[in-house]
Amino acid sequence: MSEMFDKSFRKILDESASSAPTPGGGSVSAMVGCLGTAMVAMVGNLTVGKEKYKDYEAQVKVILDKAYAAISKLEKLVDEDMAAFGYFMDVLKMPKETEEQKKDRAEKMQIALKKATDTPLEIARVCLDALKIAEELSTIGNKGAISDVGVGAYVAEAALNSVLLSVDINVPSIKDTEYVAKVNAEKEQLIAEAKSLREKAVSQVQERMK
Repeated sequence: MSEMFDKSFRKILDESASSAPTPGGGSVSAMVGCLGTAMVAMVGNLTVGKEKYKDYEAQVKVILDKAYAAISKLEKLVDEDMAAFGYFMDVLKMPKETEEQKKDRAEKMQIALKKATDTPLEIARVCLDALKIAEELSTIGNKGAISDVGVGAYVAEAALNSVLLSVDINVPSIKDTEYVAKVNAEKEQLIAEAKSLREKAVSQVQERMK
């Protein structure tokens, strides 16, 4: 369990607004992603057990399992993102007075940069999972609360797009060109798929609210 999630919301806001390096963009995006996914879960919980939606109950229960799994993953990734940044800062402070020190620092910096890229990328993947279940629930969820599926879709897409900025800031300093090409390709795919899923989910939500 993330220690961040044991703090009051006000404390999280205060720490996020302070000059402390963490929580930063990656971990804040993950927390926002949790909120978006929670909105999808809420509508799922408002659907299960309702006679009107009994034909979809089994499907909605699967969606709920996926939602809670995504929230759990994002919670862990909050800590992983802060740990990755902490490692980066430790490497940044390494001595560089001798050639040997410079070489060691440069090698560890490449490792640190990849760690600080891999974690935000994983957060984006989980946010995409949240968008997939939002789109699925948008057509079968409780109509009386369906607007919150749209909220979840918008928020999850925003979290995905924002966390990828943490990828963008690290990639230019990574020397492994094959790794960079792979990361950039996946990033573009995530953005495009997220946009498509959000558009579908929101369109279906709006149609059902008429």
